[in-house]
Amino acid sequence: MITRLTPQDASFYRLESSSNPIHIGSLAILRHTDADSAAPALDYDRLVDLVEARLSLVPRYRRKVREIPLALGRPVWVEDSAFDITYHIRRSALPAPGTDAQLHELVARLSSRPLDQTRPLWEMYLIEGLSDGRCALFTKTHSALVDGDTALEIGHVVLDAGPSPRELADDAWRAPREPDDMELLLGALTHLAAQPREALEVARHAGGQAFAVIGAAGRAVDSVVSAVRAAASGTPDSPLNARISRNRRFDVVRTELEDYRKIRKRFDCSINDVILAVVTGALRNWLLSRGETLTEPTTLRAVVPMSVYVDGVDGARLNPASEVSSFLIDLPVGEPNPVMRLSHIAHATEANGKQRRGVRARTLVHLAGFAPASLHAMSVRAASTFAEHTFNLVITNAPGPQTPMYIGGARMLEMYPVSPLLRNQASSIGITSYDGRVFYGLNADRDAMADIGVLAASVRDSMEEMLGACV
Repeated sequence: MITRLTPQDASFYRLESSSNPIHIGSLAILRHTDADSAAPALDYDRLVDLVEARLSLVPRYRRKVREIPLALGRPVWVEDSAFDITYHIRRSALPAPGTDAQLHELVARLSSRPLDQTRPLWEMYLIEGLSDGRCALFTKTHSALVDGDTALEIGHVVLDAGPSPRELADDAWRAPREPDDMELLLGALTHLAAQPREALEVARHAGGQAFAVIGAAGRAVDSVVSAVRAAASGTPDSPLNARISRNRRFDVVRTELEDYRKIRKRFDCSINDVILAVVTGALRNWLLSRGETLTEPTTLRAVVPMSVYVDGVDGARLNPASEVSSFLIDLPVGEPNPVMRLSHIAHATEANGKQRRGVRARTLVHLAGFAPASLHAMSVRAASTFAEHTFNLVITNAPGPQTPMYIGGARMLEMYPVSPLLRNQASSIGITSYDGRVFYGLNADRDAMADIGVLAASVRDSMEEMLGACV
């Protein structure tokens, strides 16, 4: 089956470079050993069998990207005739008893490596050796692969609501023959014949060689259409915006969902507002630790997702026809009073609600084992529609299930998003809720954000400050 990449898929695919990996990451901490025995609840062979049985639910995970010869159009998804699941599912181990800090360093290094573009664009790592009988599962998937509608992130399908994995019908997939370059070229010419505007764009990007081939196929190109996108001005200066390398740092924060509910009730706002206020306080403390001068009007501009937490439900359900959308918001990092910060944010989110830019996410909740990684991918897509110089950082925030989930019989204890860094973005903050907790994944450039641990500690301090304001 050959499917052409959408314009946004193609944009993400071409955006990735050795200095800017654009993949969505997800880190799950699991109880490795069974409660009644020393035997592992999840081992490598069991994980391979589980994923292989679920790939029919995410068929794009068996497809790779092929470029069209002579750059005649967008690349296409094709079935990988040499698909090898053991290439994509890998095993790693920390020197036992592995610490959380060692795990975070390993995740940072794995996040720094670009995906192999000659194969399906995903990898999964079973990381053993964690202390207290735990293991971890780190998955990274190229942002071009997950669109939230026809293609979901694999975390959606490997999770189960109980320790016994659900049964699925046998997968009858067989490796097909891959199309050769001539077949891809003829398919592209047929497509361009029916899409004159796209033919013009191909001519503009591919140059004289494309003009010659299109002419030989009977195409007449009379003009080239170009558009100039003006970037908005006025983005606050910030150390969060810097030239970045391919190397990453990663840190996490664990907080209690009940604390956010308490603050929401006290100040009559949404949980999303509380989360953004906590992040704002953390960014304020981090900037002060760097010696930055802050005055009351000082702000940082963030791209944030729509409010996906449902008051009273706290993200337990979503409208199946909803959009995942983002908008720009100025975070009042110069405001010293935490209650005033929350008030500013609540008013701003309400005012900006009509200016969201959305992407469809129809199928996210139709599968058992709902996981938020696809929602984070959708948030990154929505954020990418804003011009590069219009914001300082991206904050993705997505709900997860509020009951225990399992992977191959191993109970998931914690789950952290690992959101990619967009161009000249030194850090991204991914947030998700699961089983009564709110988990922060802080991904950062290794050089520009050597003090990512300070930001993590500042999240905890900001949370305490907000709780103190409830008294």
